[in-house]
Amino acid sequence: MTTQTAVPPPPRRTLAQRAPDLLLWGGLVVLLAIAFGPAELSKFPLLFTNSGNMQELGKGFLSPDFTDWKLYVSKMWLTVQMALWGTALAILAAAPLGLLASRNITPAYIQLPVRRFLDIVRSVPDLVIGMIFLVAVGPGPLAGVMALSIGTSGVLAKLFSEAVESIDKGPVEGVRATGAHKLHEVVWGVIPQVAPLWTSYALYRFESNSRSATVLGLIGAGGIGQVLFDSLNAFAYSNTAAIVVVIIVAVSVIDMLSQAIRSRLL
Repeated sequence: MTTQTAVPPPPRRTLAQRAPDLLLWGGLVVLLAIAFGPAELSKFPLLFTNSGNMQELGKGFLSPDFTDWKLYVSKMWLTVQMALWGTALAILAAAPLGLLASRNITPAYIQLPVRRFLDIVRSVPDLVIGMIFLVAVGPGPLAGVMALSIGTSGVLAKLFSEAVESIDKGPVEGVRATGAHKLHEVVWGVIPQVAPLWTSYALYRFESNSRSATVLGLIGAGGIGQVLFDSLNAFAYSNTAAIVVVIIVAVSVIDMLSQAIRSRLL
């Protein structure tokens, strides 16, 4: 006759141990309750009661008009090119900034100011940056490219620095043991470890910029966004639907290509 060993009960956390979690989730619930009014969630039923306008919009979206499909495709291609150049310029700026913002390879008197500078860059909306460049260079894709590059450089630099801070110290110490210069430690000990992750982050941002470049059309930065907002202002919902389809197809293709590249890197 075999004896069964009693399974001990799972450990129970005391109230003091659970207090931080309760405060965190309780605070989140309170914030949601406070934000209910300012967010105008009370108007949610209008999505169903204001059926006339919704039906008109739905009819337009169910019958997309592809008469000007060549224009839409060409503008979408322009948007992709804006995102491509915006991401490329951002990578050139983010690589050195990400290294300078890394705690494990840069002294604090350099790293801290760089991090604060990146905080400022990330906090400024792309539309505001785009407006600044519109004043400088006039309406057109260049303003959109510069807006994307600056905003993306701040995000990528932070991600790049976090990747550097998580590297294995062994290869860096091995390079240092040979008497190499600090720059050689970065080139041969750091970059090979973070290159795949940096590339993955850059591809993610390129996908995001393909969508963000559409919004920049609102301020006259060119691309498919400008055509999209023109159709919305004209209440040409069938044309809007066709433009949205083109955007969805383009972003989906970019996403699939990006996933294929990342799967080979990681």
